[in-house]
Amino acid sequence: MAFSQKSRQQTIENLKNTPLDLLIVGGGITGAGVAIQAAASGIKTGLIEMQDFAEGTSSRSTKLVHGGIRYLKTFDVGVVSDTVKERAVVQGIAPHIPRPFPMLMPIYDEPDSTYDMFSVKIAMDLYDRLAGVTGTQYANYTISKEEVLQREPGLKPDKLLGGGVYLDFVNNDARLVIENIKEADELGANIASHVEATGVLYDDNGKVNGLKAHDNLTGEDFDIHAKLVINTTGPWVDKFKSLDSKESQAPTLRPTKGVHLVVDDSRLSVPQPTYFDSGADDGRMIFVVPREGKTYFGTTDTDFNGDYKHPTVEQSDVDYLLAAINNRYPEAGIKLDDVEASWVGLRPLIAANGSSDYNGGGANAGKVSDATFNALIDTVNDYEAKKADRAAVEKAISNLKTAHAEETLSPSQVSRGSSLKRADDGMITLSGGKITDYRKMAAGALALIRDILKSEYNVNAKEIDSTKLQVSGGHFDPTNVDETIKFFARIAQDAGLPEADANDLANRFGSNTGRVVTYVQDGAAPGLSLKETISLRYSVNEEMALNPVDYLLRRTNAILFHADTLNDLKEPVINEMARLLDWSDSEKADQTEHLNQVIAETQLDALK
Repeated sequence: MAFSQKSRQQTIENLKNTPLDLLIVGGGITGAGVAIQAAASGIKTGLIEMQDFAEGTSSRSTKLVHGGIRYLKTFDVGVVSDTVKERAVVQGIAPHIPRPFPMLMPIYDEPDSTYDMFSVKIAMDLYDRLAGVTGTQYANYTISKEEVLQREPGLKPDKLLGGGVYLDFVNNDARLVIENIKEADELGANIASHVEATGVLYDDNGKVNGLKAHDNLTGEDFDIHAKLVINTTGPWVDKFKSLDSKESQAPTLRPTKGVHLVVDDSRLSVPQPTYFDSGADDGRMIFVVPREGKTYFGTTDTDFNGDYKHPTVEQSDVDYLLAAINNRYPEAGIKLDDVEASWVGLRPLIAANGSSDYNGGGANAGKVSDATFNALIDTVNDYEAKKADRAAVEKAISNLKTAHAEETLSPSQVSRGSSLKRADDGMITLSGGKITDYRKMAAGALALIRDILKSEYNVNAKEIDSTKLQVSGGHFDPTNVDETIKFFARIAQDAGLPEADANDLANRFGSNTGRVVTYVQDGAAPGLSLKETISLRYSVNEEMALNPVDYLLRRTNAILFHADTLNDLKEPVINEMARLLDWSDSEKADQTEHLNQVIAETQLDALK
């Protein structure tokens, strides 16, 4: 089914002329999650995004679906329980995207260490029980200092005590967004990128009943009418709220900036994702992750008050990360010139929480008394000695649990770090959260939306089980991922692609691989491999890729993890997109300039 520049024109007409039940503002992971669930519920749904889908925060995460083991430091067991359960749900509804990849946590004897060797084992055991992986191949274990250094010889041995290994998942954040968006489109939602909200419409009673919109591609202004409007604009929540003169303007968010740097794995090689204290006595932790022949590391965590649409990597960000990496890997000697790519994103943190995943959790950390904690430790020890059963452990956990379980949440807090509110004029705002929680946040919003549609508009929307609502590309058995991906790869090989290219396509597109390979019939585009050609054509025709940056940065990771291929890719990608989208010579020139600017910024040319 087409989801392209051509179908976009019809979508704009539908948005102008069809009264909606629900209009979603913001096409990041939160808006995408609301859209797929709303469309599946039979709600007449529209979504507008002022940029490309996932262009903001949702393509600029640490690219993990991680379980938040750090929260156990503050005994926020409810948060971890929710998070690891959601991680499993995301793997089930998008089985071609998150992949299990055990995390190594080296433990150092330093004054501000998050864990020591005793407490990390207790935390990992609890984490595994919450995640339901106890007794499986992914169960945690500790290793000695010598074993840590066998895995990662480059790690600093001084004060190294050993390490813990536990289950985590790698993720492709931008692809998770576009697959949700595509499925919502397939289910009947009217979804358009590059459409910006410019004002709020009200009925005669002063209630929100739509938005004024501007098409950033054509310059057209138009109105969109809807019974309900929901603000899912991420870091832009407060800026969008300023359009609504009838809503309180008290700040909701305290955005922070997170930076990641990419180097070739010949400069820094790690066998698995690694997670450690920064070593700067600042309470932060750093991820180091191998990916596609590269290694990336981050993140910074600093308050941000600059241009939300265009945050940039500054020298201070680079200095901080290089100091942390070279402290932990003293022989690596990573320098600015080694950085091949970077990305920077804003985290939409709820101001009242006061903190984030990366610097130790917020004011609502849910600390418990020493007596309660000691009771849990005793129960865990009894369980290890086979003197207590699982029920006893679960009971001890429940005594610690804060009010974060889905069934006990108030409407104003879908999960820790997120907020769901409805203003007096009817505007709904879903803010905060993190990528792991997106499905659950959307489910909370949909429960509210269904209630309002029924009680105020006599519209009955069906309830759905969103934990089973698979995204585009993810329509297969999540318990048999490896064999299924091999099957999709064989489809691509049968269409004439080499094995390595076929595997790459199958892992990227999942159950849509068969649709992707239909584009082989026109042959390879000049200067492009067959794999790159059909990937590009599919992304333009069925993933709303409207310019080279959409394709090379968010539909694929070429700009981030294949910088060495860009000189060969740029011109043929632009030429093929120009043919597919019927660009003029001046449009081609503009797109070339835009792509070169993004690449230069990503590669930190200005700092170099």
